[in-house]
Amino acid sequence: MPDVSLVMLDLLGIVVFAATGALVAVRKELDVFGALVLGGITGLGGGIVRDLLIGAVPPAAFVDWRYLVAPVASSILVFFFHPTVGRMEKQIGVLDAVGAALFCVTGAVKAHEAGLGVLPAALCGLATAIGGGMMRDVLAGRVPVVFREELYATPAFTGALLAVLAAEQGLGAWTYVVAAGVCLVWRLLALWRGWRAPLPPGVDRG
Repeated sequence: MPDVSLVMLDLLGIVVFAATGALVAVRKELDVFGALVLGGITGLGGGIVRDLLIGAVPPAAFVDWRYLVAPVASSILVFFFHPTVGRMEKQIGVLDAVGAALFCVTGAVKAHEAGLGVLPAALCGLATAIGGGMMRDVLAGRVPVVFREELYATPAFTGALLAVLAAEQGLGAWTYVVAAGVCLVWRLLALWRGWRAPLPPGVDRG
């Protein structure tokens, strides 16, 4: 996949995730600075973790101005138009799934291009997809979504693994779209059907 395509997918994922972070900040009744911080961490956190893991320092978020403008713009829009955004709960869930699908693929492909093997690159893709959301939830005093029985990490890892395998075989960029689509559809079906990860024996769902 050309670098420009990865950058565009990265930026789109950042905008989407930053919006979810800013919305959490609004619901926690934080001020505009809090919205910017949560939005920025959600949008950039996973990518920064990925870049540090693969030795791409300084991370892209600190050397490309677009990576900073994207979450700031997204967070400010959500902060000032939160009544409208807040009524779009289902749409936000869809956007979050889209962000995870984009990030798991871009993170995995970038890690593979840095020389990592199939499994490490797929794990980097997973870290990219869930890292920002985990940081957001911890700062907001919530149990991270990825730990709340929801099928979130598994679809992301699967999408990342498919993307790396496609890169290994030198297949076209369309295969990355397929990999992201697998993650997205799986995540949306889990939301729609209420699919959950198993709990320890003897533990009931609350």
